[in-house]
Amino acid sequence: MTDKEYIENLYKKYWECMINKDADGLRSILGDGYELRHMTGLRQSRESFLSSLLSGELNYYSANHDEIIINISGCTATLIGRSVVLAAVYGGGKHSWKLQGDFTLEKVNNKWGFTSSVALTY
Repeated sequence: MTDKEYIENLYKKYWECMINKDADGLRSILGDGYELRHMTGLRQSRESFLSSLLSGELNYYSANHDEIIINISGCTATLIGRSVVLAAVYGGGKHSWKLQGDFTLEKVNNKWGFTSSVALTY
């Protein structure tokens, strides 16, 4: 499997873990220093993000991927993922969102992991 294929699978695993509220699965692909910046500007550390997911503040039901763009430069990479996501967040109702995630990744000990992401709409 090429690095590009591995990273694409990592993005798909990210959404599977979000839908299944699989915190251990997410910890395995999100680096210790991972930070998520929501479209509202809110910044969350990995553990704060996982806490919001597990508490029910963030609920994801499905993700259909429209486009995944990956650029690799040595041991770093960027990924832009555009997915139609069915979600209910922060007490709101269940809605379909066209979400774009702008991710950064790093390869450490021959293993890729996410270091940050920014959530947007497209």
